[in-house]
Amino acid sequence: MKTDFQKVISSPVAAYEEGLRFFMGQGTLNETLRRVAKDLESRGIDYNVIGAVALNQYGYRRFTEDIDLLLTRQGLEKFRNELVGLGYRPAFEGAARKFRTTEENVSVEIITAGEFPGDGKPKPVVFPNPNEHQTEIDGIKTLTLEKLIELKLASGMTAPHRLKDLADVQELIKLKGLPAKFAEKLNPFVREKFLELQTAVEKAK
Repeated sequence: MKTDFQKVISSPVAAYEEGLRFFMGQGTLNETLRRVAKDLESRGIDYNVIGAVALNQYGYRRFTEDIDLLLTRQGLEKFRNELVGLGYRPAFEGAARKFRTTEENVSVEIITAGEFPGDGKPKPVVFPNPNEHQTEIDGIKTLTLEKLIELKLASGMTAPHRLKDLADVQELIKLKGLPAKFAEKLNPFVREKFLELQTAVEKAK
């Protein structure tokens, strides 16, 4: 077995060193990400990386302990049938969407298209099919910036425990210099919140 990622991140010093490697595009998590992408693509499973990995793809450096993926329901079923037992295992008994790589012990969590962000209740913003809002960054299929921001806004607006998603959007606005007109690319459900955060960023300059 390679480095046990869960043991690494349990040690402050080792976690710090792994974080530095991660931000340089190296380290266990990045190596695992590339292998996961290769495994999915070799089996025709369409995917997007989402969550903190996607933030890093867009230049917002934030360390993460897991790989979050967006699949279709059919893609998840294929993942279970073809990859569990072949490099992946359920994170715990009965786990349906949370897995660990058997080699590095990295967490892989899956969201499926059609789910609602934040509180999970029906709303105008929904996790899309991966191939509908997809771009490729450094060989990794990644959710588009517009959709990532849209989902994070909807999540932070509807779930009090997900306020960090609003902070993530604010950081992306600062990092990318996103103008107010960027709101036109977003679902009307989240436009007002985007403009509120964008205005706050402008005022802080």
